[in-house]
Amino acid sequence: MANSTRMSLSYRLRQFRNALQSQVAPAEYELVARLLTPAEQRLFLQMPLYDQRHCLDVYQTLVAAGERDEFLLRAALYHDCGKVDDNGRPMALGWYVLATILKRWPALYLIAARFIPAIAIYAEHAARGARMAAAAGCPPEIVETLRHYHDPHPQGRAARLQWADEQH
Repeated sequence: MANSTRMSLSYRLRQFRNALQSQVAPAEYELVARLLTPAEQRLFLQMPLYDQRHCLDVYQTLVAAGERDEFLLRAALYHDCGKVDDNGRPMALGWYVLATILKRWPALYLIAARFIPAIAIYAEHAARGARMAAAAGCPPEIVETLRHYHDPHPQGRAARLQWADEQH
């Protein structure tokens, strides 16, 4: 379960500010090209800049922690690809902010996810990302990691991805 710092409003405001200032260096795009298959690169590149930055930060957190599992590191680089809608449009930052704030009130969040398509995409992004990865021909190890990293008690790679994700 996420810690109270991750759920605080001040944390979410810092996240929003960081998203507005997101940048990805050319060397980081080279890293993505070197580590990912062409289909995986498309999953990474279709995400908005702030999600690309976030995924790179999660990847770097895993590397700094000594992680060497190739499937986990590749999954980290596009673990939020499911936030892109079925037409390839990324979730607008305003909806993202609203979804993360609504998560503080689970009942309200679930209601919003039933009636607001952007919130539904956010709520289902792990499963959506797993389906997108499977359709792109990603290895089953990566697909399963993406499918389960938001589970309440993930195991294995999914647990390690969840830990790194919660650092950002």
